Amino acid sequence: MKKVAVIVAPGFEEGETLTIVDIIRRAHFQCDMFGFDKVVEGGHGICVQCDKILNDEVIHYDMVVLPGGYEGAANMRDSEEVISILHSMNEKGKYICAMCAAPIVLEKANLLVNRHYTAYKGYDQKIKQGHYLEDKVVIDGNLMTSRGPATAYAFAYKLVDLLGGDSLAVKKRMVYFNAFDVKEDE
Repeated sequence: MKKVAVIVAPGFEEGETLTIVDIIRRAHFQCDMFGFDKVVEGGHGICVQCDKILNDEVIHYDMVVLPGGYEGAANMRDSEEVISILHSMNEKGKYICAMCAAPIVLEKANLLVNRHYTAYKGYDQKIKQGHYLEDKVVIDGNLMTSRGPATAYAFAYKLVDLLGGDSLAVKKRMVYFNAFDVKEDE
């Protein structure tokens, strides 16, 4: 079974994080939240209990996901452990995925050089590496990025696709097509 590690840093964006974990688990993949602590408070005061405390076990997963939230992204960017994990996973060609403000972590790890990415509005001015696109989701090799809280569903479904899962089945069970003005291939 493919395994996904979602890093949860203080100040994380709750809606993005929980949407990602929920959809990946609905697709029947193992998805563990690795927190900076066992219980981590998000940017809007919601606390979550993580499955594990952040450690280098993450490098044995197939994918790592960095949710946004400005403070959460800054905490991940400033963590030598997170940067080391990203370097290890990149060397192995594993999926590294970030959304909203979290592409600043990818920049700190020098993973956006000559790569396409997207991020929260205005981050094209903050991030100096790579080529910014305004798409909902951008995939460039083993990197995947997305815009912000409203794109969390599109991002999470695309994560399922990258893992070889059936996102269409999950979308239908979640009534995605009735709730959003999207086509089955989005």
